[in-house]
Amino acid sequence: MNKPTLFGYGLTTKAIAKKLGGGCTFFDDKAEQPYTDEENNHIFPSHLFDPTKSQLEITTPSFPPSHPLVQSAKNMMSEYDFFANEMPFSIWISGTNGKTTTTQMLTHLLAKRGAVSGGNIGTPLAELDTNAPIWILESSSFTLHHTNVASPNIYLLLPITPDHLDWHGTAEQYEADKLKPLLTMKEGEMALIPQGLNLPQTNAFVVEYDSAEFVANYFDIDTSKIRFKAAFLEDALLALAVTKTLFDELDYETINAFQLDNHRQEEKKDAKGKLWVNDSKATNLDATVQAVKGYADRFIRLILGGNDKGADLTPLFELLSNKKVHLYTIGANSQKLATLAEHHHIGYTACQTLENAVNIIAKERTLDDVALLSPAAASQDQFLSYKDRGEKFFQYIDNLS
Repeated sequence: MNKPTLFGYGLTTKAIAKKLGGGCTFFDDKAEQPYTDEENNHIFPSHLFDPTKSQLEITTPSFPPSHPLVQSAKNMMSEYDFFANEMPFSIWISGTNGKTTTTQMLTHLLAKRGAVSGGNIGTPLAELDTNAPIWILESSSFTLHHTNVASPNIYLLLPITPDHLDWHGTAEQYEADKLKPLLTMKEGEMALIPQGLNLPQTNAFVVEYDSAEFVANYFDIDTSKIRFKAAFLEDALLALAVTKTLFDELDYETINAFQLDNHRQEEKKDAKGKLWVNDSKATNLDATVQAVKGYADRFIRLILGGNDKGADLTPLFELLSNKKVHLYTIGANSQKLATLAEHHHIGYTACQTLENAVNIIAKERTLDDVALLSPAAASQDQFLSYKDRGEKFFQYIDNLS
């Protein structure tokens, strides 16, 4: 392989340089002056890039189309395009929420067949085994935007709602990037796509779905044999749809043995047997909507709040107005949440902090309700990360008298 010019000194680009034996050239926004790392890679400040001296550029996925390096590049490709010729049979998974879980579930199901996973899930393609028979790639909209050559054999797109608009510019461009793999797919290859999107012309066999029930019926999957519910049920169904398509196999025992990540609707009972749910990873509206739907059979004491980055939370409150719910608001957008709650006639308690919310809920709740931390917001206004927020949540519960 020819050594490309690498934009951004990050996980993806450093893995490419390592695979190529080092000695690569990077341009990075954080570099104030040129230096050489331990792999003999040369890192330069971004403003020193000269497109006339580069024959191939690969960008870190986080660089938006408006980035000066991306704008000036003449021969740019994505990580996916760079490894297109080495990529075995591949299954790409994308969506606004749930793509990590679906990737993990499908990898769990296909582990016995030698499948490996990578991409946005944390393992760069440069570190994946090219001898593995199947690559399962969690695919971000950032990577898809920059991908023009590589193509999946199967594409799973989970439901999408406008996200990363500061990167994509418009909701229409975000949707177009999520649908971009369809442009290069071939006849006989399958794509599962949420119904109602503006599909481009494609040679792929497209199955448009509008619900978990549709997926179950279309692929003849018995949902009564699956232990997951709500959004996680849909994730499991999409994973099983792939094994049914490829191998005519529905392994209920294996899918039910899959363990969800921490901080994703993670259940815990306190000393009095009352149910608390840690869904701290729900950092946007759609994730919280799915969590609320999953516990709609009980009265929900919902902890909301944090840094919502200006998101329009109206659809969430329209849903909540028809549910049995009381809100406990925390974090930077507390006043915004109070205004929305009053407008939609939803009861709420201003708690300011998560610890206050837990203590207040503990005094008010019954054995039949559920206390759900699903903030619909990022955590950095009060916590180090969503993991820190979720861990603190369980600590506060353990400290209840």
